[in-house]
Amino acid sequence: MGKIVVFTDLDGTLLDAESYAFKGAEKALALLRESESPLVIASSKTRAEIEELRERLNNAHPFISENGGGVFTPKGYFSSSEVKSTGSANYEEMNFGVSYAELRQALIEIRRELSLEETVRGFGDMDVREVARLTGLSPEAARRAKAREFDEPFLCNADESTVKGVLNAIEARGLAWTRGRFFHILGADCDKADGVRYLRDKYEATFGSVTTIALGDALNDTAMLKEADIGILMARPDGSYEDIGGGAGNIIKAKGSGSLAWSEAVIKAIGKVKD
Repeated sequence: MGKIVVFTDLDGTLLDAESYAFKGAEKALALLRESESPLVIASSKTRAEIEELRERLNNAHPFISENGGGVFTPKGYFSSSEVKSTGSANYEEMNFGVSYAELRQALIEIRRELSLEETVRGFGDMDVREVARLTGLSPEAARRAKAREFDEPFLCNADESTVKGVLNAIEARGLAWTRGRFFHILGADCDKADGVRYLRDKYEATFGSVTTIALGDALNDTAMLKEADIGILMARPDGSYEDIGGGAGNIIKAKGSGSLAWSEAVIKAIGKVKD
């Protein structure tokens, strides 16, 4: 069987969509600790946001930030690691993403060219209070959400044709977009699956055989779910599921949204691996 490694999205998956709590996940979290199965957070959230959550979870494993833009591994975690630090005292970093400054500039140019200055607004255009209002986060949590490095969330309050024009303009610049609660502009060669592949190789070099399980609920989780040995698509809060397209024979649908459904899905998947 080898080592089981679980990769997970956060909002609506490990975390309840409205409260951002993970109380319902305790059974699965305990099972992961007891079986020494790493839990790797893979989120659109920033490094600062994930660090705060890792403290509450007592999680000391690597994590993937901002839709695959960065992979952060605690120093010394993999004894065979050859990755050089890129400036952090705590982590060995692997960056797959485009710099935040470049993404911001691209978004500014696109909305200027399309005359959408009032329609397209990113986190960089918003103060802490507005981000807190839009996300339901506390002011302090909203500050962490604004500490972007590789990904710019943005709103495009327009009709479908206008939205499509914005997304086409992003692609024309050699960049990419995805969608969770917000639209996101990011590097074209960057998604959560990059982090899964990178870390899977590291785990295999350290432990030998590895089985990967990934959980998520949105379009920006699709590549990660398809990359894992077992992908688990969580329901949205309204009970519907994201349309993740074809080529997903490894993906199963969880019964529900949020931490309790996440816990049940993880326990079931681990049981399936062990059988």
